[in-house]
Amino acid sequence: MTQKNTNDEPDAVQVSFEFFPPKTEKSEATLWQTVERLAPLDPRFVSVTYGADGSTRDRTHRIVSRINAETTLTGAPHLTCVDATTAEVDEIARSYWEDGVRHIVALRGDPPQGQETYEPYPGGYEYAADLVTGLRDVADFDISVAAYPEVHPEAQSPIADLDNLKRKLDAGANRAITQFFFDADVYLRFRDLTVAAGIDAPIVPGILPISNFASLLKFAGSCGASVPGWLHERFEGLDDDPETRQMISANVAIDLVHKLQREGINEFHFYTLNRAELTYAICFALGLRPDVVTANG
Repeated sequence: MTQKNTNDEPDAVQVSFEFFPPKTEKSEATLWQTVERLAPLDPRFVSVTYGADGSTRDRTHRIVSRINAETTLTGAPHLTCVDATTAEVDEIARSYWEDGVRHIVALRGDPPQGQETYEPYPGGYEYAADLVTGLRDVADFDISVAAYPEVHPEAQSPIADLDNLKRKLDAGANRAITQFFFDADVYLRFRDLTVAAGIDAPIVPGILPISNFASLLKFAGSCGASVPGWLHERFEGLDDDPETRQMISANVAIDLVHKLQREGINEFHFYTLNRAELTYAICFALGLRPDVVTANG
C-alpha cells in the first residue's frame, strides 16, 4: 500500500519551492533532477521565475507546462507588469488558464536591462496590485504576491511598503511570500506589523538555503535583505571548502525554520536555486517525509 504524507492536516507543515528557467541543456537536466527529487515531498505548489525584466517569458511557460503535464506538481508561473500591455498580460494569463495553470505569482517586476528605475510600461499594468486586479478579471486564479520584511529597496517608507502589500492582498491575492531573511525576529516583527495593519492573509516566509556566500551577499545587497554578522563568521574561511559550507548552510536554515515553527509557522517557501540537496535536507528536518510504498505481509 502507499502511505501518504499528511500535509493536508491543519497543523501539518506545508512547503512550496521556487525554480528558475535554465539556460543550457546541462542546467535543464539539473532542474529536472531537482524536480524529481523534491516532488515526493508533496509541495503545495512550485513556482517558476520570470526573469528580472520579463526576459524568460517563453521558457517560464514551457517549464510550467511540462511540470503540469509530466508530474503531479502544481506549477505556478511568475507574471510581471514589465514590458507588456495589459492586453498582452491578460492574453498570457488566459493562455495559462487554458493550459490548466491555476496558480500565478504576481509581481511588479524589475526595470528592464539598461533602465535604472522602474517605470510602468505604456498601456500596461502599473503595479502588482493592478496586476492582481487584472488577473482576477481573467479567471479565478490562486494568486501569490511578494512581501518584504526588511522593506522593498524602492519603497518610500516601511509604512508605504506595508500599505502596498495590503493593496495587493485587498485586490484579491491569496497569500504573500516574503523575501528571504536569516533572522527569525525579522520575520516575526514583520508578521506583527501585518496583523496590526489589518492583514489576515497568510504571510509565508521565504527561505534561501545558502549555496554560495559571495553570491548571497550580492543578491542580498540588491534586494534589501540584511546578512547578520554571525552569518559572515560562520562562512569565514570556507571559500575552498564546499562540503563544510553545505553542512553549515543546512544547519543555518534548519535552525531558522525550527525557530519559526516554535512561533506557530507551518508553511515555508524555499528558493531552491534549482538544487535539491539543501532544500530536501531542511524539509526532512521539518518532519516532511516522501511518500513511501510498503507491501502487505
